[in-house]
Amino acid sequence: MNIRYSFLLILLFFFGNAQTQLTDIFVKENFTKKEFYITMRDGVKLFTAVYIPKDISKKQKYPFLMQRTCYSIAPYGENEYRRSVGPNKYLMNEKYIFVYQDVRGRYMSEGTFTNMTPQVERKTKKDVDESTDTYDTIDWLIKNIKDNNGKIGQYGTSYPGFYTVVGTLAQHPALVASSPQAPISDFWNDDFLHNGKFMLGYFRTFPVFGVQKTKAENKAWYSDSMIKPTSEDGLKFYREMGTLKDGYDKYYKDNFFMTEIMNHPNYDEYWQKRSLLPHLKNINHAVMTVGGWYDAEDLFGPLNIYKTIEKTSPKAKNTIVMGPFSHGGWGREDGKHFHNQIYFGDSIATYYQKNLETKFFNHYLKGNTKQDAGLPEAMMYDTGAKEWREFAQYPPKNSQKVNFYLANETLKNTAGQDVSEYYSDPNNPVLSSDNLKDFNGFTPRNYMSEDQRFAVGRPDVLTFTTDVLTEDMTFAGEIMAKLFVASSSTDADFAVKLIDVYPEDFKPEQKKDGVIYGNYHQMVRSEIMPARFRNSKEKPEALIANQKTAVNFRLQDVVHTFKKGHKIQIQISSTWFPLFSVNPQKFLDNPNMATKEDYTKAFIKIFEDSAIEVEVLK
Repeated sequence: MNIRYSFLLILLFFFGNAQTQLTDIFVKENFTKKEFYITMRDGVKLFTAVYIPKDISKKQKYPFLMQRTCYSIAPYGENEYRRSVGPNKYLMNEKYIFVYQDVRGRYMSEGTFTNMTPQVERKTKKDVDESTDTYDTIDWLIKNIKDNNGKIGQYGTSYPGFYTVVGTLAQHPALVASSPQAPISDFWNDDFLHNGKFMLGYFRTFPVFGVQKTKAENKAWYSDSMIKPTSEDGLKFYREMGTLKDGYDKYYKDNFFMTEIMNHPNYDEYWQKRSLLPHLKNINHAVMTVGGWYDAEDLFGPLNIYKTIEKTSPKAKNTIVMGPFSHGGWGREDGKHFHNQIYFGDSIATYYQKNLETKFFNHYLKGNTKQDAGLPEAMMYDTGAKEWREFAQYPPKNSQKVNFYLANETLKNTAGQDVSEYYSDPNNPVLSSDNLKDFNGFTPRNYMSEDQRFAVGRPDVLTFTTDVLTEDMTFAGEIMAKLFVASSSTDADFAVKLIDVYPEDFKPEQKKDGVIYGNYHQMVRSEIMPARFRNSKEKPEALIANQKTAVNFRLQDVVHTFKKGHKIQIQISSTWFPLFSVNPQKFLDNPNMATKEDYTKAFIKIFEDSAIEVEVLK
């Protein structure tokens, strides 16, 4: 199997697209495929494929359902059909006019590609961004595809999720329903960075996003730049690569996106203008944002897009769905649904597709747009109780903030007077997983619910655990790490993990072979924070050696019941490799350019008035 074909298989799995040359009988028998170049207001032409139901007529009109993507709308050619169309088979069978478009600068479309195209707040007639491209495309479709019913919906997962949510700003009167799924909202916290910390585990993805094409392409022009695994032990690659700077110099000096990341270590104008959240205002149609609790790529995006629209757009019919899925996992049915080694139930994707996604689009595109679809405000899967929960508002109104203080290896209700200490060596970092094969992956995924016992007992990992719970406790909502720290060095990262410790005699309903589930330390949520950004992500500050300092940051939300007989645990460390690049622990203007000579060992203290603040359901 050659490297190009291997990569294409990975890409298909990663983005959940059924881009294949195989013709599905249903699609070819029920749809006519047409291809068009649609001209945008600045003259750039975007390549668009339209699948039109064959029984369309003045008496049988259909709405549009559109996906705009940077990942190719293959297969190309009016006689080459997708294996399936639409976000799920139920909507495909219902039949819509399905539209796929290569965004500007990608594959068969004209123009220049820009990552997270900055949104233009106040436009002249010549200004373009993704919302204007969405508007112009909708306008052309409504006027040029006969016998449509005058309504259009849009959807997309991952980067297409970004194009969907920015498309909500098009304000075209025909746009009545949008479902951004695993959408990117701000690269400072999605995909490549977490709180500005570079996610090294994404290192192999950069050819996809950082190589411009020079002509129309119906295949991946960047595949020759992909890094080929040389060993089953994926950790070997990252150890031999050296520093982030070493990896950049060796592999990506000509990669424009990696260069942009390397040259912009702080939240400067480059990142600020790529944040979509400040622009999400006055949305006036139905929006169903979808995410996965184990989405290693885009967890920040769906949660914060939903919350932002809720605050800024009272006319939007705003809904959020969060399931026990990894990136895009709701788009494919696994039968017995596992994330990594943890079982969550049967046919969960099917439940979502039939009862939520299909209902949403059918109602707003084929029913009465002015009426509510009857969906819950928030449909959230409880990953501990392993069941769906409906909330009238999110975060839930009937929750209260509770602090768990980090004191002498325990989680307590009151602050202590002492300190816990560890020795952090950038040359010997804490690993992010003990699954060495996973480090060869296109992106890391399994770590989001992985057993964390491999990290317990390391001298550079602090562990704080409750007593055995005597009753169920449900965390539902936001989590804040409120740390008081001191370091002998001038910079440090702080990685915090929230963990569900299973009983010794735990026996799962469904299990995977070879896994010891007794005393399993399942990670529930985690996040990392560079201390340099503790006061400002725009203007980093050095730590003052050995001075007590507050470092506060949010972990992403959870809805998770810690069951009676389990324990709640927090782990803290200052390295998390190779998931994230190593902090040299010496303050530098640009830590992305750190060399091995900059690596500084440090003694780091966590004071016992540090706490993890959670929202507990009453």
